[in-house]
Amino acid sequence: MKPFVVNSHDRLVFPANFIAELDFSVIENLEQFTAIVERDFEAKAPTGTDILDRVTSEAYSGRFELLRDIAQNLFWVNRFSMTMFEKRPTRWRDLPKNRPDVYLPVLTPWEDGDKKVKAVREAFDRLAPTWDESDEQHVFDLLFDVFGHRRHHATELPAVKPTVAQFLETPGAMTFVVPGHDPDFPVFAQNEIWDVNSDVPELEALTRWAMVLHNQYPWDRAATELRTVDAIGDDDHVVAFHPRNRDVSAFLDRVSGGRPARRRRVATPAEPVEPVRPLPPVRVPEAFRVQPRIEAIAITRGEHVCSNEDVVRNSAFSWSPMSAASISKKTGIDQRRYTEYDIEDMAYAAAVGALEKSGRGPDEIGAVLVATCTSERLIPSLSTWLSGQLGILQTHCSADIVAACAGLPYGLSEAVRQLQEVERPVLLVCVEKFSDKIGNVRTSRMIFGDGAAALVVGPAPDGEAGDVEVLQTYASGPRSQVNSIIWPNPEFDNDITVYGPEVKALVARYLDQMLGELREQPSADGSRTLLESIDLIVPHQANKTMILQLAADAGLSDDQLYFNIETMGNVSAASIPIAMFDAVADGAVTRPARVFAPGFGAGAVGGYAVLRLDPAVLAPEVFLDRYVPEPPAPVEPSSAAAPGASTDDVRIAFGE
Repeated sequence: MKPFVVNSHDRLVFPANFIAELDFSVIENLEQFTAIVERDFEAKAPTGTDILDRVTSEAYSGRFELLRDIAQNLFWVNRFSMTMFEKRPTRWRDLPKNRPDVYLPVLTPWEDGDKKVKAVREAFDRLAPTWDESDEQHVFDLLFDVFGHRRHHATELPAVKPTVAQFLETPGAMTFVVPGHDPDFPVFAQNEIWDVNSDVPELEALTRWAMVLHNQYPWDRAATELRTVDAIGDDDHVVAFHPRNRDVSAFLDRVSGGRPARRRRVATPAEPVEPVRPLPPVRVPEAFRVQPRIEAIAITRGEHVCSNEDVVRNSAFSWSPMSAASISKKTGIDQRRYTEYDIEDMAYAAAVGALEKSGRGPDEIGAVLVATCTSERLIPSLSTWLSGQLGILQTHCSADIVAACAGLPYGLSEAVRQLQEVERPVLLVCVEKFSDKIGNVRTSRMIFGDGAAALVVGPAPDGEAGDVEVLQTYASGPRSQVNSIIWPNPEFDNDITVYGPEVKALVARYLDQMLGELREQPSADGSRTLLESIDLIVPHQANKTMILQLAADAGLSDDQLYFNIETMGNVSAASIPIAMFDAVADGAVTRPARVFAPGFGAGAVGGYAVLRLDPAVLAPEVFLDRYVPEPPAPVEPSSAAAPGASTDDVRIAFGE
């Protein structure tokens, strides 16, 4: 997990975006590591020669562009050292010479270094400030103290450094030498980096980059030299590289042959084939005896607003330049909500709000279902933990459903099935917490948020209609779509990753299928198609720009769809019920309405519900920062069990 922090200025900070640490426990070999480094450190970074060419051709329009290039160049220069090692200036006489876990980099002098440094110095002085002269000067001073005293060439640096013993056996090998090292050389404390504050989001991000890069060289850069071993005195300091942690040590053992690589078995994938016959949607009134009634809907959302400006303030060095406006144009999102609370807290708060609104006690609940794809809780599952936390002594079923963005249709489908067996209310909670699982993946950071919704789905009185008319669920497809959203993803440091074109293809395929089914299905009274009877479409809030484009292609108009993604972001399983809540709050639904709620996403899952949304069932919004729940004591289930489903009946069935 990679949580955000709130700094002293009450702003969100995402340390994973600029610390440049990698999880080596999931990196199998040198080829995989090299690919990660090429993507995150090299793809966007200019070399020193590139910067010189841009200066010479006067390609820079202002100081910020130059500063950004310098910073990205320095992250690239440190691509292996800062991800794998701690740099420790050590007196030569005290340096272990034969340990296998102490390394010395072999370095070559920087080609045309003086020329490149001089060109950058003169260019900065010549260029006009982009936004704030004082802030840009401060960033330049930090970066130029590193760039201007750079000694070595970086183009052909090896990922794995030689040990000290290997260094000594390499004729003519040169390394860093710091003749008089001050162990108290000043570096920036963590809180100083977190607390950077600028009115310009881009400069705030760049200042953090500069401070992190400054900390990579905790010694006098001006006095640093490259020397061969015969020129190193006993009291001179060299810069020893030590593995950052045990995972790095194990990785180095694997790639050096000191430890066998882990075995992986990968089955040969089959080509996808169509079902033997279409899988029709379920018409709930016709398929089930017990009709579902939505008794309550309660929601809670992250207590922190993460604006597009906050995302830009936390730009990672691997990102392309972007502005708050460009994020809004690309995604339709202006802000998303994040929480410092655990995912369990959100689930519990929403569940209590829904139970209170429905008037149901824990003794009446027959099943607890939790739809989520971001829970870290495996044993006990989030649903079983929630059952115990709510004081429910026993349920017929408590189960987690991992259906990502189709969590609502999947959850409702299972809730309706549970109703047939228990004839008691089912608690369905849709909850996601993405903020600590994104890391520095740009598309994910722009899109995802945190939130929860809980629904109490009870049995309608005999002879009365329920609130759910049609349910449909799908899964699978081409492998590219099944793997279009991945978490954890070793290729991206186990962060959530979204492959946009594949997601768009998945959504287009399912949306076309869903609308086709609704055009073929009759409405409840048979007077028109089911699609024509829909009052409002509340889709999964994936990406407003993409959904509107695909909807237009399918013949739908913008005013038929409701979005709250501008302020919530994408909350996966929780997005549809939170959007339904906001549709009422915004006045888009003022009376009981027939809603079409389609969802689609990770794993090539999809599905929809056609349901009746009554504003009367909405509970007051639950605010996490004011809601500190106390778990109740467990209570016995109510005696109002369905025929044939009581505890006594079960004992009789087993001959007790």
